[in-house]
Amino acid sequence: MLILLTIVFGSFNMADIISEILFSIALFLLFPECGVKRYWALVPFLRIYFLGKCADRIPEGKVTACVDVLRAALGLAFYYMSRGSMFYFLAGTLSVMTAVIGVIYRIRIYSGICEVYQASKLWILLWFTFPFIPAAIWGFSHKYDPVWTVKEMEEENAARVSGTYISNMGNGLTVNLEERTARKIFDKKYLLRDIHMVIPPGHMVLLLGGSGAGKTTLINAINGYEKARASVLLNGNNVYKNYKTIQYEIGYVPQRDLMRDNDTVLRTLSDSAALRMPLAADAQARKKQVDEVLGIFGLEPVKNSLVEKLSGGQRKRLSIAMEFVANPSLFILDEPDSGLDGVMARSLMTRLRKIADSGKIVIVITHTPDRVIDLFDDVIVLAKDSHLTGRLAYYGSVEDARVFFGKEKMEQIVMSINRMEEGGEGRADEFVEKYLEVQNA
Repeated sequence: MLILLTIVFGSFNMADIISEILFSIALFLLFPECGVKRYWALVPFLRIYFLGKCADRIPEGKVTACVDVLRAALGLAFYYMSRGSMFYFLAGTLSVMTAVIGVIYRIRIYSGICEVYQASKLWILLWFTFPFIPAAIWGFSHKYDPVWTVKEMEEENAARVSGTYISNMGNGLTVNLEERTARKIFDKKYLLRDIHMVIPPGHMVLLLGGSGAGKTTLINAINGYEKARASVLLNGNNVYKNYKTIQYEIGYVPQRDLMRDNDTVLRTLSDSAALRMPLAADAQARKKQVDEVLGIFGLEPVKNSLVEKLSGGQRKRLSIAMEFVANPSLFILDEPDSGLDGVMARSLMTRLRKIADSGKIVIVITHTPDRVIDLFDDVIVLAKDSHLTGRLAYYGSVEDARVFFGKEKMEQIVMSINRMEEGGEGRADEFVEKYLEVQNA
């Protein structure tokens, strides 16, 4: 019974338990006014986090909730420990430290809730001693109303969006990505937001962005691997709704290859064809496709060689050929030229250019774009804004990108949008806002 009381209320003192019950009831009245679900008032430890959210003191709410859990654990430990032991002294020291931290962070939360309700800071004393009293008064009386809700605070802190939506263009890739989010404890973190573009068939597109800008996240959202709140259409077909059909139309080559060293090139490519080509394709059709792909990527002379015997360039080409054997309409490659010298990288990119010229869409991430930039039609620039959200800072032709950013080289463009602490110019927000104006013009 003592264990249950400690876990639920953080104490087994009857006065404290009654106070906690009254506090939960009071918050049950207060939370809806702030835009928080009522039931969170009934959840031990988490209710203080959500009170911090109401007060626009989310970090303080997180810390206080963790401190309350630790204090409950220490209280339970005290009850069962023998006095005078080393662990008893250690637990006592930790208990004092957590109590001090809890006081400091609760004062910050109560100060914030006073600001939200435009009440005197003198209320902090009552919040701190008998928190159920101000919570009940403010939750019940129409005299006290919050000046903004949790949702309004989130919208205020969020970056401006374009409101753009691109209609289905039929052929090509049409992307309308509203947001890609992730949950961090109880907060919603925006990974990507407000990305809209159309890539026509036959275009080879460079995907640029600094570390953490969301390049891989965008790729995964486009190819359906990690769904976002988005509409992704490939040649008029919805990738998310018709994934089982569309998956054969999308080829993705990750940075690291997945090949068995003791297989031959021909066996590797044949196995890939069996896995990636539609089930309707018979053995003869798969063999014909494998032979064609061997020729496209210059692997015919080494088709009987073991994978482990290939050069770096040949291995890269085989890795790409494994995806291309399904004859996709959209071909996405993550740093296909990494580890290759300039000559080999250009040879590889030239082959990708020919693939695009055959009517395919090719999207490439590379950290050395300037040595092959003349092979690309367009560039997508993702930037991490001041809210650490991946945003579209530019999409268009390479030449127009140079004018838009006032930079000649693609690597200079990346430096201009990188944060200052990352060695960049810290102009991401400026270019995101500038591109929003272009979209809305």
